[in-house]
Amino acid sequence: MQISENAVVSMHYTLTDDQGQQLDSSVGQEPLVFLSGAQNIIDGLDKAIQGKVAGDKLNVEVAPADGYGEVHQELIQKVPHENFQGVDDIQVGMQFMAQTPGGQQPVTVIGVEEDGVMLDGNHPLAGKTLNFDVEIVEVREALAEELEHGHVHGEGGHQH
Repeated sequence: MQISENAVVSMHYTLTDDQGQQLDSSVGQEPLVFLSGAQNIIDGLDKAIQGKVAGDKLNVEVAPADGYGEVHQELIQKVPHENFQGVDDIQVGMQFMAQTPGGQQPVTVIGVEEDGVMLDGNHPLAGKTLNFDVEIVEVREALAEELEHGHVHGEGGHQH
């Protein structure tokens, strides 16, 4: 069976950035299992594997627009130290949940300065070209309940 929208895909992957640094991998673990076309993985990778079958191996380069988007400067801002009451030692790389008009949003500390803390509300992989080494392990038809819920159930998928 070929990968198409609404197919359940099991795959191994290794994700690297443009410098060849490994960011994530499923190798040596259970494969990633997802419902193709249901926005369970980034769009650029999902599109690139369409038509592939079990056993296929491929390298996929995903541009920021098809991955985690471009960096939005308006999501980078300095906030006063007082906003971190109860946190003793704020360091670059720490993550917090910020209350925004649209609800809770994860932010990452990108700088600690005398007059405030620089926060970035962009996804950590925003603006980056992503490189995936992929091996398709299995492709199957999705169950009606999986299609209704928009994700895979059972082994490797979502448990209810």
